[in-house]
Amino acid sequence: MFTTKNLSPKQLSAFTSFIVSLPASLVFFVIEKQVWIGFAAFVVMFIGSYFLISFVLEWFIYRKIKLIYKFIFNTKASKKEETYYKYILPKKSIDEVKEDVEKWADQRKAEIELLKQNEAFRKEFLQNISHEFKTPIFAIQGYIEALQAEGLKDNETNQKFLNNAANNVERMVNLVNDLDEITKLERGEQPLNKSNFIIQDLIKEVYESLSIKTNKYNFNTSIKKGCDQSIIVFADKEKIRQVITNIISNATYYGKQNGSIVASIYNTDETNVLVEFSDDGKGISEEHLPRVFERFYRTDKGRSRNDGGSGLGLAICKHIIEAHNQTIHIRSTVDVGTTIGFTLGSAVN
Repeated sequence: MFTTKNLSPKQLSAFTSFIVSLPASLVFFVIEKQVWIGFAAFVVMFIGSYFLISFVLEWFIYRKIKLIYKFIFNTKASKKEETYYKYILPKKSIDEVKEDVEKWADQRKAEIELLKQNEAFRKEFLQNISHEFKTPIFAIQGYIEALQAEGLKDNETNQKFLNNAANNVERMVNLVNDLDEITKLERGEQPLNKSNFIIQDLIKEVYESLSIKTNKYNFNTSIKKGCDQSIIVFADKEKIRQVITNIISNATYYGKQNGSIVASIYNTDETNVLVEFSDDGKGISEEHLPRVFERFYRTDKGRSRNDGGSGLGLAICKHIIEAHNQTIHIRSTVDVGTTIGFTLGSAVN
């Protein structure tokens, strides 16, 4: 079935000229009673109306459309774009132009939504970082003011206050260092020193280094049975050490007394290795899972800031793994436990 929906301006001009010229030529034929006069009238009127209609469509309407396209791209037209406006654009149907404008509108809508989300994230980030710094600052201020007031006569109390102030200073230094590190990771300013190493050996080293902390809460740290066969990965060993340390530290903070942390390692294919750490802690509700890798995000808003780390641990993990062009994920069920896993590249010969 014939339709004018997708006609180009030239085709539409020809079609309109035909519709206009045909009845007019028939009138000439009826009046003059000669076929050649009717045919000549049709040809003259068709050519004249075609150029007139074509001019109106291409030079008036498409001039306006060209301005719309320039507004859409928001740039001064290059030679390539001018060629596009001159030769390609006039061949487009109005429906195609409509689709381009709708596509542009959808893109702008998505960009605006992203800007709104980024603005909300920025406000939340500033609020969080302010809260993170205020806690140790106020603590230091309190201890110093107590010492400045008159000076405590009890040397033991003086030393205790100084130690507490020093601990809060260290906490602030660690927070600044974490922020600096995550900024460098985001900018790609920390090069990866990749090498082959056995992932199980690194996990055991981290278990040993955190043994004081895990033993304090009677945590049982282990490698899953069947996953203890040595698997070699190709990655930055020290940065992966940091990832594993952050994950295990997080598990101890949010785990339960006498709990367990189990590491699992799998060869998923010839090029990737999957590393997972599972605990049997209180778990994370589903609503929080999409945000656990955000900076300063805490699933337990009522939890004391003194109990946990800087709130940047998992965010740093995410950036380190993504810097390796790999992925990190989390699964969790409330009152069952949490599993955090990431992939690494297999050994390079």
